[in-house]
Amino acid sequence: MQYKKVGRTGLKVSAIGLGCMMFGQQVNEVDAIKIMDVAFEKGINLFDTAEGYNEGRSEEIVGKGLKNKRHAVVLATKVFSSQGRGPNDSGLSREHIMQAVEDSLKRLDTDYLDLYYAHKPDYDTPIEETLRAFDNLVQQGKVRYIACSNYYVWQFVKALGISERYNLARFDCIQSPYNLLTRDIEVELLPCCASEGIGVTVYHPLAAGLLTGKHDPSKSPAPNTRFGTNKGYYEHYWSPINFKAIDQLKRITDAHGHNLAQFSIAWILNNPVISSAIVGATSTRQLEENIGAMELKLTADETRVCNDIWLELRPARYFYGR
Repeated sequence: MQYKKVGRTGLKVSAIGLGCMMFGQQVNEVDAIKIMDVAFEKGINLFDTAEGYNEGRSEEIVGKGLKNKRHAVVLATKVFSSQGRGPNDSGLSREHIMQAVEDSLKRLDTDYLDLYYAHKPDYDTPIEETLRAFDNLVQQGKVRYIACSNYYVWQFVKALGISERYNLARFDCIQSPYNLLTRDIEVELLPCCASEGIGVTVYHPLAAGLLTGKHDPSKSPAPNTRFGTNKGYYEHYWSPINFKAIDQLKRITDAHGHNLAQFSIAWILNNPVISSAIVGATSTRQLEENIGAMELKLTADETRVCNDIWLELRPARYFYGR
């Protein structure tokens, strides 16, 4: 396993992290703990969950699975999702953050979090309020580093400026979707992070499973897959143009003797700005296959083909910045 620094911080995370969103729903507790054990044995030290994953059940399972390994892992969770029916039971207000962190610590059976993400922007709460609450948690020792997810670049840069102005803890990491079919963060977000020393963890490295190449576009998604259970994933990825891109990718991976899923993850790891690719797994076999991407190094020709395919998905047009 390779380890990379999270931006300019001293924190080091495994190049592949374990996403635990499916724990407590698609993956039961016993199987989830087996997956976490294998991940740890293979050198994965970044475990990623959220308060909103399966109404907190994911955090509970992760807490049990890491009970005797806590000191050796980087534990990440997120705040925003509703954990109740009250008007203050969701979002990024001080009210919700202060309660949510206590609830997450309890479910995870720990007294601190290594990475605490704002799961998405809160348009009802001033970013200053959110950052001051996060800064308090860092000062209290309940959180080591703060981060955000699913932010636009302008929101992210605004947050960095406010942290600098008021000497508050800053977002040292951002998490965004990134894969061979979804590369928009390359335009502004990744250059920004490289410039400012920000860590980048990415989710959906396999486009919710589409980049495994196992799905048939002529048939409806299988009910036991993400596309069969989540309308959002279907809308994001299930499209003729994406399946056309996958056919092109499979031609090059088949010709070079690669597994498409491993090739897709290896392509992400080839980007020096990326700190960690967060992979989900429903079995230990699937996890071990994904970890196998560490051994794959893409050639210049393979990278060029990936770029050509992306230009078909997002044709180059006149851009506003120079």
